[in-house]
Amino acid sequence: MTQGGGKAARQHSDDEGAEGPLRRCIVSGEVKPPDGMVRFVVGPDEVIVPDLALKLPGRGYWVTSSRELISRAAERGHFSKVAKRSVKCPDTLAGDVELLLVRRCCEHLGLARRAGLAISGYAQVEVVLRTQAGRIAALVEASGSGGADRGKLLTYARKRGAIRVIGCLSDSEIGLAFGRENVVHAALTQGSLAARFVAEAERLGGFRVLCPPEWDAAS
Repeated sequence: MTQGGGKAARQHSDDEGAEGPLRRCIVSGEVKPPDGMVRFVVGPDEVIVPDLALKLPGRGYWVTSSRELISRAAERGHFSKVAKRSVKCPDTLAGDVELLLVRRCCEHLGLARRAGLAISGYAQVEVVLRTQAGRIAALVEASGSGGADRGKLLTYARKRGAIRVIGCLSDSEIGLAFGRENVVHAALTQGSLAARFVAEAERLGGFRVLCPPEWDAAS
């Protein structure tokens, strides 16, 4: 799991809808691993608060990581129903979760960069993909990246087949992780930090297009 693994899941085994290591979405009723979901708790003043890091105390209520489902949970009283009391949901709840997920993606990318496990810049990424593609777990392309350079990098990634392509962050968001104003192309080396970044990006994919289909990034 992206936020503490099995230990975090065990700590919250009394959450609403907990079924062993799985959680039930309070909106769809689907039971699935928590990696693709968001935990919420009732915070101060009976306000629903997202708990992406799985650290907040109290009974948790899980919703699939999706703008549509989180908005529905807030608008149709799902949290009050499962909490069995009246609770308040911010009108911006789904947008707040999206921003928190973006922040977590940038934090994981920044950790990888500081550990020497992430590179940026077209020339650097191109060399590694062309000569050492087996080292790369994920190619990170800014959502507004230019087609020509992106296409060349995607060609190398497709040849390898096992490289995930993430395209849901802007160049300024990727830049935050690298301490720069803008970064268009980046790549992460295989390892746990890359895995955590990809898992958070997949959760963000419930709010943004994870990888635009027109990029033809499939292996």
